[in-house]
Amino acid sequence: MDKIQITGGRKLHGEVTISGAKNAALPLIASSLLVKGKVLFSNVPDLRDIRSIKELLEDLGARCSCEAGTLEMDCSHVDKIEAEYELVRKMRASILVLGPLVARFGHAKVSLPGGCAIGARPVNLHLAGLEALGASISLEHGYIEARADRLIGNEFYFDTPTVTGTENLMMAATLAKGTTVLRNAAREPEIVALASALNQMGAKISGEGSSVITIEGVDQLSPASIRIIPDRIETGTFMVAAAATGGNILINGCDPEHIGGIINKLKATGARIETSKDSIRVIGCEQIKSVDIKTLPYPGFPTDMQAQFMALMSIADGNSVIHESIFENRFVHANELLRMGANISITGGNTAMVRGVKELQAAPVMASDLRASASLVIAGLVAKGTTQISRVYHMDRGYEAIEKKFSLLGADIQRIR
Repeated sequence: MDKIQITGGRKLHGEVTISGAKNAALPLIASSLLVKGKVLFSNVPDLRDIRSIKELLEDLGARCSCEAGTLEMDCSHVDKIEAEYELVRKMRASILVLGPLVARFGHAKVSLPGGCAIGARPVNLHLAGLEALGASISLEHGYIEARADRLIGNEFYFDTPTVTGTENLMMAATLAKGTTVLRNAAREPEIVALASALNQMGAKISGEGSSVITIEGVDQLSPASIRIIPDRIETGTFMVAAAATGGNILINGCDPEHIGGIINKLKATGARIETSKDSIRVIGCEQIKSVDIKTLPYPGFPTDMQAQFMALMSIADGNSVIHESIFENRFVHANELLRMGANISITGGNTAMVRGVKELQAAPVMASDLRASASLVIAGLVAKGTTQISRVYHMDRGYEAIEKKFSLLGADIQRIR
């Protein structure tokens, strides 16, 4: 099994280009189920999760063609409405096929996704929303089964904003009869990207990016060409790495407007940040200042950057409090940072006190989830000695060739077996 090996102590310098966003690509690829015809996606990252959802759609009958960052999906011949456990278990985002399948075919059977290291993340709001649109829902033998002759537009209020829940219902409502209004909807850039793509296909969606999204149902959607937006979490990860190492890097192909919360917090640590339309320069400082973090739904500080920021605060001057308000059990990486000499204590399950230390020490560590793996890479970049990170298949789910990108910035990092 692959490992990442890092010898720390080098400042990052140079330029890096950001890949397409995994969290935008997954619902977009699922949305191709709504179309009888070919949908072409560009700027597609080469990731395990992308391969997983492609494999799932192929099992349903889709025809796929991949070449150098492009993916063509043709769902004209989809003849199966069951997303089987063996495919769904690989990735929680597989639940995103539920809405499109029931909207187009009137019937969907999707395996319930299991739990994971960062909490249960239940799908109850997905199901309640589909019921509000007229679907009958049953749960048997580990599968969700949804039926509706045709979905009917309605109003639905999310008790808490959910990104995949908003995406699932937004896709389902595009082919519903009448108008659907989603209230307390998620506002993430990935939601806006999906709405924009669906509108290119002929949907009638407005209000995306706000808490109220309106969808006027249409009879069918048409083929389109869609470009995947840049990955804001990959962008933030490289920004934190530059600040942690005291480096100076230019991040190209990103969208600074998507990461205001990250930029503000990094500026508070003393890092110098310069932005343009599609690039960010991050210049680290001599002494990192401690700042407090609370994860919040967009446009707040993203939960997917909490682990990376904890690694940065581990070497900051002073104490910082990190409050995780989105997911339970998302401090598993703290134990691995402790192995490297960090001073972190967890209180109440969702709050961490981080007392900055002068330096981290290299140690063998293990990634518990996607973003935890990124935090360990950052810790390894600044630690004294050589760190080995195991279970890096988590990282391969969401970061494209991360060791190669860091190597080009001057890091001593390599993948080993």
